[in-house]
Amino acid sequence: MKKKLFVLCGALTLSAMGAHAGNRDYISIVGSSTVYPFATVVAETFGKTSKFKTPKIESTGSGGGLKLFCEGVGVQHPDITNASRRIKKSEVNRCAGNGVKDIVEVKVGYDGIVLANSKKAAKMNLSRKDIYLALAKQVPNPKGGATLVDNPYKTWRDVNASLPDMKIEVLGPPPTSGTRDAFVELAMEGGCKKFDWIKQIKQDSKKAKKAGNKSRAKELKSRYKGICHTIREDGAYIEAGENDNLIVQKLESNPKSVGIFGYSFLEQNEDKIQGSQVDGVAPEFENIADGKYPVSRALYFYIKKAHVGKIPGMREYVAEFTSEKAWGDEGYLADKGLIPMPREERLKFAADAKMLKPLKLN
Repeated sequence: MKKKLFVLCGALTLSAMGAHAGNRDYISIVGSSTVYPFATVVAETFGKTSKFKTPKIESTGSGGGLKLFCEGVGVQHPDITNASRRIKKSEVNRCAGNGVKDIVEVKVGYDGIVLANSKKAAKMNLSRKDIYLALAKQVPNPKGGATLVDNPYKTWRDVNASLPDMKIEVLGPPPTSGTRDAFVELAMEGGCKKFDWIKQIKQDSKKAKKAGNKSRAKELKSRYKGICHTIREDGAYIEAGENDNLIVQKLESNPKSVGIFGYSFLEQNEDKIQGSQVDGVAPEFENIADGKYPVSRALYFYIKKAHVGKIPGMREYVAEFTSEKAWGDEGYLADKGLIPMPREERLKFAADAKMLKPLKLN
C-alpha cells in the first residue's frame, strides 16, 4: 500500500512540475558553437521584429546539443538544436527511444574549417597529409613499411621541411564538437588516405561488406577509423572547449600556436589572425562556396516538431531563419560569414521547414 501511495504522490509531483514548466514562453536552443553566432543573430532579429521573446541559445557543441535534444519531449527539453554536422542514425534512434519521433532537418548553409594563427607569425601552407602527420596519435613509421608508431613529430618542420621550425601546438574543439567530427573526417582522414596501405584497409572493408562478411568489414572499418581519426594526446593538441572566441584570444597571446574553428570566426577576426592554405587553397568565401576548399562542411539545425504549437514562436523563428533576408546571397547571415546554399537548395529547405517535413535518413 505504501508503494502505491508513493507512486501516486510522485505522479502528482511530476504533473505539477509539468504544469509549471508549461509556462515557458521562449524558444530553447542548444548545440553547435559554429552555428551559434548565426543562430544568435537570427534570434536577436526575431526578438526585435516579432511579438515573441528572444530565444535562449546555449553553445553546447553539436554532439552535446543532440544528446540534450534527444532526451525527450516536453518543456524541460530543448526545442531546437544546432549542428555543424548531419545528425547520425544512432542519434535519430536515441531520439525515437525517448519519444522524439518527428525531427525536422534544416540545412543552413556551408562553412569551412580553418586552421589559423596570429598575424604576428608566418602564414602556414599545409596539406591534409601535413595535418594528419602533425596531429594523429599514431602515424606510419617514417622508416617505411606498413606499420604505425606513436607520433614522433615535435615541430611542423619535422612533418614537412618547408614548414616553420615551430613546436606543434594546436588549439581545437573537444570530442562533443561537430567541428571536431568534421575536422577528423575531412582534414585528417583526407591526409591519412594519402598512404596507399591505409587506404587499402578501407577498400578491403568495403569488399568484405559486399561479400557478406559483416564482422570482417566492421573490424577493418574500425581499424581504419582508429588510424585516421584518433588525435594525439601528448600535449600537441589542446582541447580548448566549445568557445571559439577563446581560441582566437589564445592565438593572439601565443603567436606560435594554431587554432581550429569555423570560417566565420576567421572573418570576424581577420585583423588579428590569418587562415592557413590547405592543399594550396585559401579559406576564403568563394573557395568554400564553390567546393574548392577541401575542409568545408554543411551546417544544420533540427526542430522538435512535437513542440511546435506548444512553445510560442517556433514557426515564426524558423521562418525568419529560412528567409532570403537572413540566409540569402545578400542576407545578414552572409555578412557574418555564413556561406549561403544555392538559391534552389535554399527554397527546398525553406519549403520543407514551413511544412515541418520530418527527416528520413537513408
